[in-house]
Amino acid sequence: MTSFEADCRRARVQPSPNHGERADGRRPDMILLHYTGMPTADGALDWLCSAESQVSSHYFVHENGDVVQLVPEMQRAWHAGKSSWLGETDINSLSIGIEIANAGHPGGLPDYPKEQIAAVIELCRDCVKRWSITPERVLGHSDVAPIRKVDPGEKFPWAALHEAGIGHWVEPAPITGGRFFQRGDTGQPVEALQSMLSLYGYGTEITGEFSEKVAGDVEAFQRHFRPERVDGIADFSTIDTLHRLLSALPRYS
Repeated sequence: MTSFEADCRRARVQPSPNHGERADGRRPDMILLHYTGMPTADGALDWLCSAESQVSSHYFVHENGDVVQLVPEMQRAWHAGKSSWLGETDINSLSIGIEIANAGHPGGLPDYPKEQIAAVIELCRDCVKRWSITPERVLGHSDVAPIRKVDPGEKFPWAALHEAGIGHWVEPAPITGGRFFQRGDTGQPVEALQSMLSLYGYGTEITGEFSEKVAGDVEAFQRHFRPERVDGIADFSTIDTLHRLLSALPRYS
């Protein structure tokens, strides 16, 4: 791919050959955040720009806050893989992918530097303004691909992004005792939980059975919205946080 003009003025361009057209003329209406999960930023960036990898993202954010654009926003980058949200499965066609240099779980889940998060916030603001992306459409890879993906991880500061006007968030309910639901449970309360997860956007089937798949969806939810404990158990804290998030959505308020 030849060079192109950056959509974000602070970004330098390093083209990746891994991209295509968005399906059905879709415009991006989602931001999807990832961590690279590789030992070094340079190695991750090289991989995203290699034809061999068959993966890419629109943007790459270094630890020091430097931003690189790999694919024009109007093009479809290859970053989401098999995924879904609110019943849609071609997430690449409707999203802008941002890779954040971080070794992730394989590297001990290091903290994200402040300079890096400040750059992510500025970049997201730019994309949100340009494409009119709503807060609840700023998501993590783990949200659209539970079990298969766990990035950007439970250390990603979603609350800090929300304070800066990016993303959907409510203060998680405190972790307390009380009734909970877990693998193997069945019945109407489990069905209600599945319904809430599905309404928010997760690809949760409503069966009334708390399966491994449901536990994975709960873990994905916790990783984003209740990161203090990620265990796949739907306790009061998890359910209350999910209920308040749903209540705050314009489409359900």
